[in-house]
Amino acid sequence: MSVDFPLTVDMLRAIINNNPKSAEWFDALVEIMPKYKINTPNRIAGFLAQCAHESNDFKSLEESLNYSEKALKSVFSRYFGAKPKRNAREYARNPEMIANYVYQDEYRSSRGKMGNVQDGDGWRFRGRGLKQLTGRNNYAAFGKSIGMSAEDACDYVATEKGAVESACWFWDTNKLNSIADKNDIVALTKKINGGTIGLADRTKRYNAALDILGGDFKVASKSSVDTSVTVSAGDINDTVKAVQAALNLVVDGVFGPGTKRAVKSFQAVNGLVADGIAGPATLNKLLG
Repeated sequence: MSVDFPLTVDMLRAIINNNPKSAEWFDALVEIMPKYKINTPNRIAGFLAQCAHESNDFKSLEESLNYSEKALKSVFSRYFGAKPKRNAREYARNPEMIANYVYQDEYRSSRGKMGNVQDGDGWRFRGRGLKQLTGRNNYAAFGKSIGMSAEDACDYVATEKGAVESACWFWDTNKLNSIADKNDIVALTKKINGGTIGLADRTKRYNAALDILGGDFKVASKSSVDTSVTVSAGDINDTVKAVQAALNLVVDGVFGPGTKRAVKSFQAVNGLVADGIAGPATLNKLLG
C-alpha cells in the first residue's frame, strides 16, 4: 500500500533529521498512514512535524521518568514535598516507583484519572510511542480500535509500527486531518499539546516538511504584507515569511537567529541601523 504522493525514504530521512532507522520508520508509516487517511502533503507534513517534535525525530519513544529529587518537586509538586505528600528523596531516580505513584488513580484528582487501578498500572501504562500514549484508559481505547487488549497494546506501541499507529489513532480520534487541510499549525499544536509549547519548532518542521513533500506551501506576497509593523526575534507571521523570501532564506515564518543575522547584514549594507530588528524603515527598503 502506498500513500497518494511519492513519499520516499530520502524525503523521510530529511524530515526526521537523518534518523538512523529511517527505512524502518518509512515502512511503518507507508503501511499505517493511509488507514487513517493521512494521505495528502498537508496531512502528512502536519503529522510528521508534530510527531518529530514530540519524539525528538522519532528517537525518544518512551517517557523518561528518571527524575532527580529536585525535578520531582518541580514537575510533580502536588505529589512530593511537605506532608501528607511523599518524600521525593525516596523516589528520586526510580522511574517505576514514580510512575506507580503519580499515575495511579488512587492519588489523582477526578479529572486526572487514567484508569490505572491495578497495582503496577502506572508503570505498565507509562507514555510510549510517537505521541506518548499514557494510562490504561488510553491503551484500552487504542487497543479496542485494533482488536487488542490494553496489555497487548503496550507491547505493540513499543514497536515502530505500533508507535506510528498509536499516534495515527490519536490524530484520527481528534479529527486532525481537517485542521491539517487548513494549514493551521497553531490549531494543530493546541489540539496535540493543549497549548502552544514548542510552536516555533513545530512550525519550522511543518514548513520544511511541506517544502520537501511539495505540498501547498504559500509565501505571503509583498503586496499583502504591512510594512508599517516591526518584526523581530521570536515572531511567527507572514511578514517574517516575506522578509525571509526577500533575503533568499529558508521560508518558515519563524524569526530565528539566522533571519536576524541576515536582516543585520542587509541593514548594514543599506545604511540602516544594524540591530536585526525589521521595522518600517527596513521593511520598506527590503520589500519595496
